[in-house]
Amino acid sequence: MNINDKQDRLIKEFAPLNGWIAKYEYLINIGQQLPKMEDKYKTAENQINGCQSQLWVAAELRDGKLMFQADSNAKITRGIIAIVLNVINNHPPEDIYTSKLYFLDNIGFKTNLSPTRLNGLNSIIKRINKLCLIHMQL
Repeated sequence: MNINDKQDRLIKEFAPLNGWIAKYEYLINIGQQLPKMEDKYKTAENQINGCQSQLWVAAELRDGKLMFQADSNAKITRGIIAIVLNVINNHPPEDIYTSKLYFLDNIGFKTNLSPTRLNGLNSIIKRINKLCLIHMQL
């Protein structure tokens, strides 16, 4: 399944949810399913600044595809990073870097998140793009 297929699937999952309380509850549930990040990756280098909560994102290249790990101490932030990783994980860095993550707009995250959460989301995207560029040069 390619990145756009994953985005379309996620949009369909969120479509029947009425209102932002239901969407946040679903997001929290998705975040609870995110595998725990190994403590060795919770470093200052992997920590995302600009996020209200603590958040770490790391990636390693395996067989030409980026495999991400992430963790956060906040439930909604953990859910946000979980859905982003559900879309981009296990794809070549070039594909991730050139993809437009349209599901964020389509579901309404960019217009309905608080300014601090939106800032955190933008920081997540910047970190992912930076990791893609690093691994594209290897």
